[in-house]
Order: sequence, then structure tokens, then C-alpha cells
Amino acid sequence: MWRSIASNAMTFLIVALFVLGGVILWGRGQYEGPGPLADAICVQVERGTNFRRVSRNLEEEGAVTSASIFRMGADYAGKTAELKAGSWLIEPGASMEEIVDVVTRGGASTCGTEVVYRIGVNRLSAQVRELDPATNRFVEVVEFQPGVEDTPEEYNEVKEAQDTRYRIALAEGVTSWQVVTALRGMDVLRGAVEEIPPEGALAPDSYEVRTGDARADVLAQMAEQQELWVSAAWESRDPDLPLESPEELLTLASIIEKETGVAEEREQVASVFVNRLNRGMRLQTDPTVIYGITKGQGVLGRGLRRSELRAATPWNTYVIEGLPPTPIANPGRASLMAAAQPAETPYVFFVADGTGGHAFAETLEEHNQNVARWREIEAERASETDGG
Repeated sequence: MWRSIASNAMTFLIVALFVLGGVILWGRGQYEGPGPLADAICVQVERGTNFRRVSRNLEEEGAVTSASIFRMGADYAGKTAELKAGSWLIEPGASMEEIVDVVTRGGASTCGTEVVYRIGVNRLSAQVRELDPATNRFVEVVEFQPGVEDTPEEYNEVKEAQDTRYRIALAEGVTSWQVVTALRGMDVLRGAVEEIPPEGALAPDSYEVRTGDARADVLAQMAEQQELWVSAAWESRDPDLPLESPEELLTLASIIEKETGVAEEREQVASVFVNRLNRGMRLQTDPTVIYGITKGQGVLGRGLRRSELRAATPWNTYVIEGLPPTPIANPGRASLMAAAQPAETPYVFFVADGTGGHAFAETLEEHNQNVARWREIEAERASETDGG
């Protein structure tokens, strides 16, 4: 009898182990296999929440088939204590294992609301936008000019949210004064800026910031990035450039930046200035004259007068020889590389061609013809504006 009971118990144990093993294999397949989510979603993890609540939300959203299996898998992986607050994009078909990695990895939120402060040459704007999980593209909610227009209610609302991300997008060609003025107008930052950074010292790039970040720290990050770009451009420069230092390269790049907004012709514009420097010709570029007038504090907003073209300032390249003493703006990486590696051309002149780009010339005669064409275009546009 006892032998029969022991045999039955052993059989039961073996069957139970097989069943348990099957359940474990099934659960593992559920945890590691493709999930049921058909469309991407944005999952918000509030500060102070726990894995149980997150797992329930994911089950309700249809991202996981079982909140219990999701929690057990995370617990087995030792990640239940690593939950990170934020807004996280969950891709279609993501497995439970992949979702656990997303909500415990940390870093900047990957979806939700973002405020982008765009520091441009002509204005500062703030754009509130949200990521549409279905298209993985941002949709604008509202845009305004801080300090100029009334603050929209949508902006005040997103500032109260814990997971709102903030980014500063710095355009090529802005001056250091413009950058500092813009940073002072951003109410998510703190702290005073004692001095305007040297012209050209700040890298036009995109920067993630957090509420309460110090303005001085943001400027230091911009300066550090520009140092890296200038150093890389200087190290890769053509050996026969008529430039003596990285500072001169930075100055030339700033002139290139202000002379053209067409990416494809930066190297050609650079070649004109390099050819002029090599021949001992004055650079004769209008943006340097403008900088001598404004010192980078705002936009001139009108055409140059003949008297201003002749006026002696340290930056007026119609008057001075060679490069001005400082950059005239903050150039981007592409302009730095154009200054370091200009195209090989015979050009020493260029003028606007009416398309947004320039017409280049090797001789004064060719240049005068290009100028005449540009004057005709200007006259036609003026006539159209006047209704003639």
C-alpha cells in the first residue's frame, strides 16, 4: 500500500513538474515574444508611482496581455525598483521585456509634450508641440514670441507637467548678445549672466535643458561644443590657408555664415574670401559693416548707406585690410568646415542672383554684369511691390 502511495506521489510530482515547466515556458514566451499592441502609444509614468500601477495601465492600454506576467518578468530581471518617471514611447508589437527596458532605462522622455525655444537671427519663439505616437512626428500645439506676445494658456499648462521636455534650438548666425538676451527671456531657466560670451564662442545646435537649469551652465555647454567644432575644423584645414590661428578660422567662418544661407555654396563663398586674402584684396563684405554699426546687438533692419560703407570701424572690411578683429556672429559647423576646406575656384567676386544664392565671377567685368542683372531683378521686384 505504502509502495503504491509513494509511486502515485512520485508520478504526481513528475507531472506537476512538467506542468510547472510548461507554465514557465509559456510565461517566458509571453514575456519575451511580440506584444499585442497594434499602434504606438505614449505611456506616462508619474513620479512616485509603482510597477503594479504601471502594469495595470499597460494592460488597459492593450500593450501587454497580462499585468501579472509583466510584473513577474520585471521582478525576475531585477528591474522593478528601477522604474523611471517620464513619458515613454511604446512601439507596436513591443514585447513585455522591451517595454520593461523602455520604462526603466531613464534619460529624456521619448514622447509627450516638448517646448522648443528657437533662437533665430530675427526673433525668439517658443513652440509647444506633442509627439503623435501613430506617426512618430511632433504636432504643434501653439507658438508665440516670449516677451512680445501674451503667454498662451497652453504654455502655462505644460509647464506644470512633470514630464514636459525643454529644448533650445540655436540658429546659425545669431550673435552672442542675441543668445544671452533670449536666455534671459526663458522663464524655465534661472540665474544671471554676468558677461556676454565672446562673439563666435557659442555653437549653433540643439540643447536639452531642464526646469531650473542655470543660464550660465547652458552657455558653458554651448561654448564647449563650439570649442570642439573649431578644434576639429582647424585640425582638418587645408595646409595652404592664409589663416594663422583657430581664432582667424572662426572669424572667417562667421563671415561665410552671414553671407549665405545656401548650404551648397558655402565652400564657394569661402573660396572668394580666401582668394582675396591670398591676393591682398580687401574682403569688402557688407555683414562686417553691419556688425560695426550694431555690434551684434539686434538687427539693422535697413539697407546700408554709402557713408556707412566708407566709415572706419574695426570691422568694416571695405576700409580695413584682412580679417576683422573678432567674429561677427556664431557660425555653425558647416561654415567652420567651409572656412577650413574652401572650394578651389578662381572667383574673387559674388553678388546675389535673385534665387537666394549668388552669382560668382573671376573678373571685374563679369562681376559688373552680374551686378547689373541683380539691379534689374531688384527694380522688377520694386515695381511689382508698387503695383506697377
